[in-house]
Amino acid sequence: MEYFVTGSTGLIGSHVVTELLATGHDVVALTRSRSNASHLPEAVTVVEGDVTEKESMREAMTGVDGVFHLAAWFYLGPGPREAENAERINVEGTRNVLELMAELDVPKGVYTSTLGVYPLRSFAYIDETIAPECPESAVYYRTKWEAHYEVAKPMIDDGLPLVIVQPGIVYGPGDKSHGSIRGLFRSYLQGELPMIPRGHYVPWDHVGDIADGHLRAMGQGAPGETYIISGAPRDAVDVLECAEAITGVPAPRAVSPKVFAGFASVMGAVERVITPPEGFESEGLRFFAGGRWPVDTSKATEELGITHRPLEEGLRDYLEWEMKQLKMRGDTGGEVQEVTHR
Repeated sequence: MEYFVTGSTGLIGSHVVTELLATGHDVVALTRSRSNASHLPEAVTVVEGDVTEKESMREAMTGVDGVFHLAAWFYLGPGPREAENAERINVEGTRNVLELMAELDVPKGVYTSTLGVYPLRSFAYIDETIAPECPESAVYYRTKWEAHYEVAKPMIDDGLPLVIVQPGIVYGPGDKSHGSIRGLFRSYLQGELPMIPRGHYVPWDHVGDIADGHLRAMGQGAPGETYIISGAPRDAVDVLECAEAITGVPAPRAVSPKVFAGFASVMGAVERVITPPEGFESEGLRFFAGGRWPVDTSKATEELGITHRPLEEGLRDYLEWEMKQLKMRGDTGGEVQEVTHR
C-alpha cells in the first residue's frame, strides 16, 4: 500500500512514516522544503508542496491508497500573534487536503485532531460522543476545533471516508521543534523551570504509541468515526516527579494553579504593550492553570486494540535522548520508583 503523509517531518509524522515503512508500505512524504526532510529514511518518496496550496499536492496524492493528514501549526504562547497563520494552515490547509482526497477518490484518510478541541476544565469526563463548544484558551485549539468540526466533520457527513484521531500531550525522541512541550522538558532538565501547577491533569503520551494509534486507525478504524488515541491522564506534578526519579534532576516546586492564572492575567496586560519572553506568554500560562482532560479511552482500546507503555518507560526513552541533545551527563539506568501525587 502507498500512503501520502502531510506533516511528515514533525514529531508524530516522522514516526508514522517510519512505522509505515517498517510494516512494508510505501510512503510519499509532503514537505515545504526537501532540506526539512533530511532525517527521513531514504526509502521515503519526498515531494515538495504545501497544504495551503492545494494544487501543489495533487500529483503526489493521485493514486495513493490512503492519506495521513498531520500537518498543523502548533505552538502555545505566541498564538495571538500567529492567528492568521494558524487559520491558514490548520483550517484552510485541512480543507485543501480533504477536498483533494475527495476529488481523487482516495479510499481512506486519517486526520489528526487533538484533545485540545475540548475546553479545559469543562467536563467531568471526555469521550468521543461529546460535541464541545469552541475553546478560546489558545489559537491552536480554536483553529483545530474549526478544522475538526467545521471542515472534517461536514465532509465526513457528505461521505468522505475519513477517520479522526485525537492525541493528547505528545513527547518523544526525535522532536526537532522548539514548541511548548519540548521546551518545558528542556527547561526542566536545565534547571530553568521554577514551578509546576498542581491539578494539571492531561494525558502524556510517548510518540511511538501515538504513531501506532495512527496506523491502527488507518487499518482498523471505521470511516466516519473519531478515536481518542491518548493514554490515561496524569497530573503534571507526577510527570515531573517521575522525570526526577529517572534523571536525578530535581522536579520544580509544585504550586497552586491560581499562581499560573495570576501570572497569565498579568502577562495578558503586558502583551498589550510589549512581546513577553518565550515561555511567559499568557496563552501558555493559561493552559497550565489547572487544565484538565479526563478522557475515557475505552473506544480506541476496544476497537483499535491500542495500548500505551507506562509513563516511566516512555519518559526514560525520551529524556535519555533529550539529555544527549543537551550534552548532559546523567545516569538514567536505575530503577524508577512509582510516584504519588502530592
